[in-house]
Amino acid sequence: MKNSTLIKGTAAIAVGAALLLGGGGTLAAWNATDDAQAGTIVAGDLNVAASTGEWTDRDLNPIDIRTYKVVPGDKLTYTQDLTVTLVGDKLAANVVLTNVPTSTFSTDNVTVSPLKLTNSAGDVAPSTVLEPVDGSPTQTVTASTVFEFKGSTSGRNDVAKSYELGNVSYTLSQVTQGGLDGVTTAP
Repeated sequence: MKNSTLIKGTAAIAVGAALLLGGGGTLAAWNATDDAQAGTIVAGDLNVAASTGEWTDRDLNPIDIRTYKVVPGDKLTYTQDLTVTLVGDKLAANVVLTNVPTSTFSTDNVTVSPLKLTNSAGDVAPSTVLEPVDGSPTQTVTASTVFEFKGSTSGRNDVAKSYELGNVSYTLSQVTQGGLDGVTTAP
């Protein structure tokens, strides 16, 4: 009899628990929720815009490259202002001259200087890597490249040759700064 009473009591508890759980009652632990207020992540910006450039001769006189005919000893410089936008913490970028075509001139008779950047104060940048300046999102730098046609060219070497520069452009590429693990960028 004792067993029967125990079984009936256990069954009654089980039915009561089932009614509580299935019948809309709850067995819950306390919990609470609050907003994290984490803010908003905003991406920065990296951009370059080139102004109209100018060609000058050895004496810094402007020339019209469409009609100018080079001769041995000429030194022509192309100068162009670049407006560079760098917005972002730990952001730096490298400026490179790209799409420089293969010349039909002999490499023994013409040299092309590396890209040189100067800032608005006229200071030559130590490299072509730029960083934001004084918290300003934009800065203007002057890019220049020198094409020197060597005076040592002899005979009729490179007569009527050409150097098509219509597709030359500037590329601004992010470079890795400290604290930017996993960033892979082109130099």
